[in-house]
Amino acid sequence: MKSGKNGVSQPINGWVAEIPRMSGEMNQNQGRSVLTIPNLLTFIRALGVPIFLWLLLAQNQRGWSYLVLAIGAWTDYFDGKIARWLHQESKLGAAMDPTIDRLYIAATVVGLAIKAYIPWWMVGVLLARDLWMLVMVAIYKKRSGKLFEVSFLGKSATFNLLYAFPFLLLQGHSFWGQVAHTLGWSFAMWGIGLYILTAIDYSRLAFE
Repeated sequence: MKSGKNGVSQPINGWVAEIPRMSGEMNQNQGRSVLTIPNLLTFIRALGVPIFLWLLLAQNQRGWSYLVLAIGAWTDYFDGKIARWLHQESKLGAAMDPTIDRLYIAATVVGLAIKAYIPWWMVGVLLARDLWMLVMVAIYKKRSGKLFEVSFLGKSATFNLLYAFPFLLLQGHSFWGQVAHTLGWSFAMWGIGLYILTAIDYSRLAFE
């Protein structure tokens, strides 16, 4: 500080000039935390939802639909690993990733059920679980002021489901179609079981 002509202390000019520079650096850091490779992969997975539904339902392109699902599964696996590897974890990514996963799973199971690749009871179980979780999130938020942290069990459930869908899309009567059927339903049943277990675990946390 320094004294002005009237004897009142005034900020040093250099300190005042530092404020906009610091503000600019903060904005740049916030921008970098959004524009990251993991967030880009999550965005690609989100973009795949309408593309998959259009290819499967409107164009009846099973091969291209499979490719979109496979890319979605790969991005879900790699975005978290890349975020930790490059130290690019962000609050936006942590919030977007599970939200996009839920949307991806819901849209995929509805599309597969419409085309009769999976039974409608699977759609009912998965969507009922997600609706239940919306209630649990609201209760936990009200009681603790926080959101659930994604657990290893929850990530495992999502992993199994996202890997199940491409195989279920390829199932058929040929030898490789039967292999895809076995692999798809193996991933799916593990995924559904873990999906329900995570809902029970999160429900316990919501009421603790």
